[in-house]
Amino acid sequence: MDAKGGGTLGRETGISLPAWVPSAAQNYLIHTEAGHSIRALARRTGVHASTILRQVRRFEQKRDDPLVDEGLRHLGRAHFAPHARLATKDRTAMKHAIIPVPETPSEDTIAKEGRRILRRLCETGAVLAVAKDMDKAVVVRDAADGSNTRTAVVDRDVAAAMALKEWIACAEPDARIARYRITSVGRTALKRLLAEAENRASKAAQGFAEVQSAFAGQHREWDTRTISDDDGSAPRRMRYNLAESPLASLARRKDKDGKPFLTDDLVAAGEQLREDFELAQMGPRVTQNWERFLTGGRSEFGSGDGLRGPEAARDRVQQALADLGPGLGDVVLRCCCFLEGMETAEKRMGWSARSGKIVLRIALLRLQRHYEQRHGRHGPMIG
Repeated sequence: MDAKGGGTLGRETGISLPAWVPSAAQNYLIHTEAGHSIRALARRTGVHASTILRQVRRFEQKRDDPLVDEGLRHLGRAHFAPHARLATKDRTAMKHAIIPVPETPSEDTIAKEGRRILRRLCETGAVLAVAKDMDKAVVVRDAADGSNTRTAVVDRDVAAAMALKEWIACAEPDARIARYRITSVGRTALKRLLAEAENRASKAAQGFAEVQSAFAGQHREWDTRTISDDDGSAPRRMRYNLAESPLASLARRKDKDGKPFLTDDLVAAGEQLREDFELAQMGPRVTQNWERFLTGGRSEFGSGDGLRGPEAARDRVQQALADLGPGLGDVVLRCCCFLEGMETAEKRMGWSARSGKIVLRIALLRLQRHYEQRHGRHGPMIG
């Protein structure tokens, strides 16, 4: 489970493990990497030896999981080098002892990335895909026709930490591409992470609190966004369902000819904008007012040359919104990035009922053309 036990056990064994590593994984590593006996671990942790034995066996069985195995090997090389048993001239062990190991992700990084990735995995048909030749893990959403849309990218070390914490699980670990889905533990962790982030935001807003119904949305995954308008009014908070984006809802609708109202390539264009938008929020200027950018006319931004990560994503969003212009840019910003429903967007923009979805489709056609002309058929690379 997602338990923290890095403090006491680490001090007693002389091994420093990150606090986010579950206690069962710590016991497994201390037993297998440092050679501490099961009975000694049981005495230190105050549990029966059979409990430690079950934990060790459980993680040994989970070594078939690519991300779990990768996370355990990473932690072993990073934190157990002084305890490595190199008495025999085992070339493999010696090789691992001298390989430079990247830093283990921090708890803050895992929490921030966990909020972003777990929200995506709550969407219908979403999985996290990992392959041996992939530098990063990719979240894709499967469609009914067998196609898929990429919705997020995350570092492998963070994905491995999520697997160790049992937020995600793989049903077929032996497949060429391992596909992970969010678990009940992951959904509980997401609610906790969102609640913690909301509490911090509420304290920053001088104690603003939102009362929620005890029974409303019991089968949904809710989150809130704080949106700043350009009319001088106070920032407003919008509540939306993580498992259902406005584009996914419209994509299931049929027009009078029986064809999907939004085709897969239009949904992919909207998801590309949303991914860039969320990636841009990870940069230093996380309080940028995107609505002010639209209504303010001109905005200074670079070409993106030489920029990477959040800075490049911010440029891509600005370039796309500038190409669409006011009106079309507003509707994709609200529906694709802020995840406002069509009725809410129509009301906010003063449009007549049932007109917003037509304008949104036109905007997505223009957005798709923008990505093809600027970045090619497959769109820009993330990261």
